[in-house]
Amino acid sequence: MQDNGIANSNSTVQQTSQQYHNILAHCKELFLKKTVDYGTSWRVLRPISIVDQIYIKAWRIRQIQETGTQLISDSIESEFVGIVNYSLIALIQSAAQHNEDWDWSPVQATSAYDLACNTVTSLMLQKNHDYGEAWRAMSQQSIVDLILVKLLRLKQIIANDGRTIASEGMDANFQDIVNYGIFALILLDEAKMHQ
Repeated sequence: MQDNGIANSNSTVQQTSQQYHNILAHCKELFLKKTVDYGTSWRVLRPISIVDQIYIKAWRIRQIQETGTQLISDSIESEFVGIVNYSLIALIQSAAQHNEDWDWSPVQATSAYDLACNTVTSLMLQKNHDYGEAWRAMSQQSIVDLILVKLLRLKQIIANDGRTIASEGMDANFQDIVNYGIFALILLDEAKMHQ
């Protein structure tokens, strides 16, 4: 089946699934290394702090896209990995909102990370089925803009004390940001392979 030049065959779905899991494994590896270095200091972060941290990373990517230059050596890829990991941290924090212990063991942090990953992976599979790999036709610029839109929505939801009337809540927006970040990393990897 072909839609706007995007294949939705079993082989493409399997390829996406493999690429997606490879990216998540890379993100998890970095998360675990930072947990060894810093512990679970991120447990102190409130939702607005996480949103702002992701916003800074997404805005930096947009600035590099706009100007074509950068003075700091951190790559766009590393910023997308940070966006993925901070969004997963937001989901972990949401699930643990009644747990006031900030000092988690690596095992506890890993378990919570894996649970958040399972949730976003399930969402990706459902949406990818319905949208038919449409993200493959998106530009990196569009992905960054959509992440920024989600972050601005999150800021408004937080300003509304977490209440929404007709919209998805905070977790749904963070889940989408994880998936956009992973899709961007897949597309960046593919672009490198074709250079």
